Amino acid sequence: MSRKSIIYLVILILSPVIIYLLWPSDESRIKKLFREGAKAVEQEKMDEVMAKVSFNYTDEYGLTYLFIKEGMTKLFQNMENIKVEYEITRIEIKEKAALAELDVRVLATHGSDTGYIAGDLSKPFHMKFSLEKERTTWLVTKTEGLPLTF
Repeated sequence: MSRKSIIYLVILILSPVIIYLLWPSDESRIKKLFREGAKAVEQEKMDEVMAKVSFNYTDEYGLTYLFIKEGMTKLFQNMENIKVEYEITRIEIKEKAALAELDVRVLATHGSDTGYIAGDLSKPFHMKFSLEKERTTWLVTKTEGLPLTF
């Protein structure tokens, strides 16, 4: 065997191991979803916010993808300087479904008033998010504990 053949063989054998080690876990993808979602809300980037929500979103409040999009549009028109603070308290993953629990505080300015629109300093909103995996992406399909300020 030539040296070139040995190098190709080693690369072929090590590639799956390297990919496995570098490929992000489902839990890290879910954490990234919330990190990017919070940042998108703070920057009022509607498309990035809605990219985290499944088109099949439904919940006990009767909200759907389109209603959330309309509500977020109104929120972004009425509020400024939005700051999202959250702490992930639990992530439970079962195959292509997951449940994430978060403690959330949202601070925003409306006109000349600044205050919490979700949670407060002493007690955050406790929210539960149901997620489904579509290919390699996790999307929110249901929310419990949503502060309805739309």
